[in-house]
Amino acid sequence: MKRLSLLALLLFVPRSPAADEIVVIGGKKDAQLVVVRLPKETQVARGPGFEGLRNGNDTVFLQLDGAEKVGIVRQLKADQEAKLLSRFNAMFEFAPGELDGFGFAESKGEHLDLLWGKQPVLRFVNKPHDAKDHYLTFKPFHQMFDPKDGKTLLSSGAHPNTKEFLFPHHRGLFFGFNKISYGDKQTADIWHGTDAVYSTTDKITDKVAGPVFARHTAAISWHGKDGKTFADEKRTVTVYHVPGGTLLDWSTELGTALDSVKLDGDPQHAGFHFRATQEVSKTTAKQTYYLRPDGKGKEGETRNWDAKAKDPKTVDLPWNAMSFVTGEKRYTVLRVPHPDNPKNTRGSERDYGRFGDYFEYTLTPKTPLKLKYRIWLQEGEMSREQCEAIAEGFVLSK
Repeated sequence: MKRLSLLALLLFVPRSPAADEIVVIGGKKDAQLVVVRLPKETQVARGPGFEGLRNGNDTVFLQLDGAEKVGIVRQLKADQEAKLLSRFNAMFEFAPGELDGFGFAESKGEHLDLLWGKQPVLRFVNKPHDAKDHYLTFKPFHQMFDPKDGKTLLSSGAHPNTKEFLFPHHRGLFFGFNKISYGDKQTADIWHGTDAVYSTTDKITDKVAGPVFARHTAAISWHGKDGKTFADEKRTVTVYHVPGGTLLDWSTELGTALDSVKLDGDPQHAGFHFRATQEVSKTTAKQTYYLRPDGKGKEGETRNWDAKAKDPKTVDLPWNAMSFVTGEKRYTVLRVPHPDNPKNTRGSERDYGRFGDYFEYTLTPKTPLKLKYRIWLQEGEMSREQCEAIAEGFVLSK
């Protein structure tokens, strides 16, 4: 078999229409959790309630998505091939629940939950904006459950702005900018929702759920002090079923019909961020640490981009991971920006459980903002090698 090289993308090479083997060539680094997409007509093995391929001892389950079949390759060695066998003995034992599927459960006007079987995985808080309850409804966001049993929300929700809660405008997986300017000296702070500024979910435009992944897309409008829309967002979240944690790909496309909208802010109040549950800020903040490409930091230690210092270790990080304690358990959340995102991203870390990055960008009708991030959440600690492999898997994913 002829060996093909690959720098940035996976290449699927069926040797003939009747081939029983599909070859996936890795990149320059070891990768984990690589999303593969095969043509719909690809011949695969079928078992009770599933389609799949075999990669060594690993089964790559597939789910139809339009004209393609989607699966996850768990391990892909650098510059080596993974052989996905389309013909294998389907009579092997499955782990309990392995062939359960994703499904949605909606509390209309409040939130949309994603379940694996009966276990909660993700919550999209999409309560429409209500001027009478502005602070609790001024932006939509996602919350993540404990990936092991789904019993505990590990990210912060919408809490009242009181002394009982620290910075309750930080909510789960969320996105915004505190310094937005447009039109005739108009400004908006989507991050804090000040001066009646808000973003709201207009409708959910797409929902897909199956045994391999689930996806939903929301149309979200951004409104200024006058209540008028100055930007429109299409936010998509995809969750994949893999053992050991929750794998989530978050993406958005933000556009405008106006001549120009300037997005700006600072590391603590702009961009895409994760905020852990409020218990971290109340009781365990000094146990939080960050694992970065240059190694593990000390508990309670943080790095933040500063306009004066401009520490290069806070700019354009390929990944960053936060390890925090809640409910007497330690969890780690890995956050990976896609290389196609805008450059000169400036990082922010806080011991109370929030981290992310921001950048400056100017929206025009011809230059929408397109962003992609990967989140991995697990119980326990992670190694630098594991973080690097998952980040590489995001780069290689289709």
